[in-house]
Order: sequence, then C-alpha cells, then structure tokens
Amino acid sequence: MVMAVALVLLVVGTILFHFLSPWWFTPIASNWKMMDDTVNITFVVTGIVFVAVNLFMACAVFLYRHRQGRRAEYAPENKKLEWWLTILTSIGVAAMLTPGLFVWAKFVTVPKGATAVEVVGQQWTWSYRFPGRDGVLGSTDARLITPDNPFGIDPNDPRGADDILISGPELHLPINKPVKMLLRSKDVNHQWAV
Repeated sequence: MVMAVALVLLVVGTILFHFLSPWWFTPIASNWKMMDDTVNITFVVTGIVFVAVNLFMACAVFLYRHRQGRRAEYAPENKKLEWWLTILTSIGVAAMLTPGLFVWAKFVTVPKGATAVEVVGQQWTWSYRFPGRDGVLGSTDARLITPDNPFGIDPNDPRGADDILISGPELHLPINKPVKMLLRSKDVNHQWAV
C-alpha cells in the first residue's frame, strides 16, 4: 500500500514539477527550432509512458497486494494484451523517431550552390582545399600523396590545377554562404569541428 501511494506521489510530483518549474532547457539554436521540437516530442512521449507505467505499477501493487487467505493466480499468457503492448510500444517508438528522421534529413542535406571544401586530417595538423576559378575540386588519389602533394591531387586532371591549398589549423570561410565539407584523413580518424 505504501509503495502504491509512493508511486502515485512520484507521478503527481513529476507532473507538477514539469508544468510549474521555472527551469527549461535552452533552445539549441535560433535556426534549429525543428531540433527543439523533436526534443519536446521525445519529452512528451516518454513523459506519457512514464506516467502510464508508474500508475499501472501503483494500481497493480494496490490491487494485488498480499491479503490473508488470498492465493496467487497463475496466468500463463495473454496474447491479446501482448499484441496491444507491442502495437502501443511501436507507435511510441515511431512517434519519437519519425520527427527526428525529418530533422536529420534536413540537417544532412547540402544546400544548392554550396562551395565544396576538402578537409584532410593528419597527425598534428589540418589541410584544406578550396576549388579554384572553375568552382570544381580536382580528383585525388591516395597513392599520389607526397610531401609536395599533400592532397594527392591528380596532375592529369585539369580541374585540380587551380585548386587553392591551405595548410594549418585555421580555416576562414565566406560569410553567409553555404559550404559542403568533405572530410578525409591520411592516417586515422580525426575529430574536426567548426
């Protein structure tokens, strides 16, 4: 009985804290409202599940508590209940995943007219390559990488002759222009961030 009351108080306290709390998470970014909406959908779905599961447990603890002279009943399975629980769980998971897939698709879609910039990581340094006047990066081949040709630019490809090469830890990008970053590595995976 005490456990059932504790579970109900937990649910009531959680709901009150959620709606009356002065704290809320900071928005991710001014231009990523979709991401914030996805997080809110996840909070709503998991909140509903939290309330439902805890109230169910409180109900089960109260209804099936120990009573003098009462014996436990054995219920081997309930196919109908199992199907409903599977369907409801699938709907809940889909409700959380579907908005995230739309946000992710928008996040990874490169805008039209984006400038391609190649980033090559190697131990202790980064190298960058912008397309030249033709606006196209020349082809590369890892077998052509040398100290004089750090990107492995194919000398037989005329599109790579005018590429702009930058070696160093810092890269300056054009303001208010979309950029597509092409990440490569000479040795191991490196972590690169803007």
